[in-house]
Amino acid sequence: MAHPVLSALLALVLLIAAVSGGGSGGPSVSAPSPSSTASPSPTSPIPSPSPTSVSPTPTEGTPSATASPSSTSRTRLATDVLATLAVKGRAPKTGYDRTGKFGEAWDDGSGRTCNTRERILARDLFDITYKPGSCKVATGVLHDPYTGTTIHFVRGQGTSTAVQIDHVVALSDAWQKGAQQWDRAKRVAFANDPDNLLAVDGPTNQQKGDGDAATWLPPNRSFRCAYVARQIGVKAGYGLWVTRAEKDAMARVLAGCPGQVVVGGSAGAVTAAASTPTVTTTSAPTGAPTTVQGLVGNQGPGSGSDVYYKNCAAARAAGAAPIRKGRPGYRAGLDRDGDGVACE
Repeated sequence: MAHPVLSALLALVLLIAAVSGGGSGGPSVSAPSPSSTASPSPTSPIPSPSPTSVSPTPTEGTPSATASPSSTSRTRLATDVLATLAVKGRAPKTGYDRTGKFGEAWDDGSGRTCNTRERILARDLFDITYKPGSCKVATGVLHDPYTGTTIHFVRGQGTSTAVQIDHVVALSDAWQKGAQQWDRAKRVAFANDPDNLLAVDGPTNQQKGDGDAATWLPPNRSFRCAYVARQIGVKAGYGLWVTRAEKDAMARVLAGCPGQVVVGGSAGAVTAAASTPTVTTTSAPTGAPTTVQGLVGNQGPGSGSDVYYKNCAAARAAGAAPIRKGRPGYRAGLDRDGDGVACE
């Protein structure tokens, strides 16, 4: 009988010993903590980036999502700018006088030797030659935007008028749509603003007259979008208004080119810095026109002090008349009334 009792006691002692040993050195059977499984091992997949790590870094050529106003000022849609123009009736033309209100033709008042006409010819023509010692364009080639034709320009009596400088927004049109309220300085700036000037076919320019978009558009249909956009840009820049018929005509043109951006609208005369590109001359025989690669700004290769006109007809043919005292080409023999202005 004692043997079974001893066996039971021995089993109890062994059980107690086993339980005591598990708390000091046996294998742990506790559940793994969350942190033990969340930490990636060196071979674990890389965790997803946080929101701050996926923001793109602007690179060269990549537009910023928050572009500055200056970066978009020249890429305004013409339709958007058109919507901002005031619509009013045409004011009376009473008091309009080209010279009296907008200054003498092609004289921006800066005193520069090279007048506005010559600078626009230099800007818009190709394969240009110049009269020796001056910035006067002698010959050149115009790809006329109004007709789509090519015109070979040759300065001279009876030929210079083949290429004329057009005010895209005509001076008379501006006078009737806001310019009457301007001071003279602003009107002179407007009349010489290169954003509002284009070298074009002479006869076509004469046909346009002072028409706005409601009464005249370039015969070259492929240029109409750019033409209307330039008018819109200039009118917006100077605060001029449009008539209802004019605005409707502009909208019809832009319907065919909804992505057209405005051209122009600088609202000021060209500055010396902006209008004086680098000029490189090539040698030429004495008496031959000087070929200039590039555009002419304030002056041509020379001072122009040696400019000579046989008579006023020659001065007018060269686009230089009237000539003020102290300006290239002036001489007392051309100033009949002695008022300091020749070939009036």
